[in-house]
Amino acid sequence: MALLFANNNSLSAITSLPASISGGGMTLISTQTASSSSTISFTSGIDSTYDEYVFKFYDIHPSENEKNFQVNFRDGGTDYDAVKTSTYFQAYHTESDSTSLEYVTARDNAQSTGIQIIGNAIGNANDESCAGTLQLFAPSSTTFVKHYIMRSNSYNGSDYSIDTFVAGYCNTTSAIDGVQFSFASGNIDSGVIKLYGIS
Repeated sequence: MALLFANNNSLSAITSLPASISGGGMTLISTQTASSSSTISFTSGIDSTYDEYVFKFYDIHPSENEKNFQVNFRDGGTDYDAVKTSTYFQAYHTESDSTSLEYVTARDNAQSTGIQIIGNAIGNANDESCAGTLQLFAPSSTTFVKHYIMRSNSYNGSDYSIDTFVAGYCNTTSAIDGVQFSFASGNIDSGVIKLYGIS
C-alpha cells in the first residue's frame, strides 16, 4: 500500500489534500431560531443521506425559571413518543464553590415514551442559558435501534454550572424522522438550534 503525503512543510501551509483523501465534514441542513416558541421541531432533512446527524444548540433561554430543557423523537407517526432507554449523569460546580458528580436515575429512561432531559433547571435571568450538542446515529435504519449521545452545559437558576451527559437509544427499528426540543413548561424564549449532516 502506498503512502499519500500532502506536499507541504507544515499544516498551516497545506492548501489542498491529495485527490484520494476525502475531507468529510459537517453540512448545515437547517437552522431554527426560537422566539417565545413552545417547541422547536425538525421534521425534514433527517433521512438516509447521512449516517450521523448533529444538533447544536446555542444560548437556549427559558421563559420560566429552573426548567429542564428536553428532547423527544418521532418514529414515523405524528407524535414525538419513540420508546427510549438511556443513562444520565452530571457534574456541577456552584458559584459558592460546592461540587458534585452524580448519576441521576430520575432523569434517565427505561423503555419510556416520555421526554429525554438534556439540560437541568436552566435559569431565566437575562444572562442564563444552556448550550450543547445532540448526536443521532443512523436514524433511517430499519434494522437497528437508533443511538444518541448528548452533552450540554447549563447556567442553573440557583447559580451554578451543570455539565450534563446523556446517552441512549430509541428502541425501534422504524426510522426516526423528527426531533422536537422544548422546556418542561413555558416557552423557549430565545436561542438557536442548527442541524448538520456528518459525512
